[in-house]
Amino acid sequence: MLEEVKSHSSKWIKTKAASYQNFYWQDGYGAFSVNPREVNKVIDYISNQHEHHDKKKTFQDEHRDFLERYQVEYDERYVWD
Repeated sequence: MLEEVKSHSSKWIKTKAASYQNFYWQDGYGAFSVNPREVNKVIDYISNQHEHHDKKKTFQDEHRDFLERYQVEYDERYVWD
């Protein structure tokens, strides 16, 4: 399923502007579920995403923090491209 989403969305974004012609997705992906009782927290987080990015935290640091906060075991050799 994710292969289809990534493939079709990549082809679509390339039609939107010449500056996107070299767009590509990373090889991997992460999938997370959300407790239905906490959906509003996720909505708030996404709505205020610019604040998180203004803090200059790298994606890798943010991802590590998320995994550690929710006690998800991982091996860095297999997380990044």
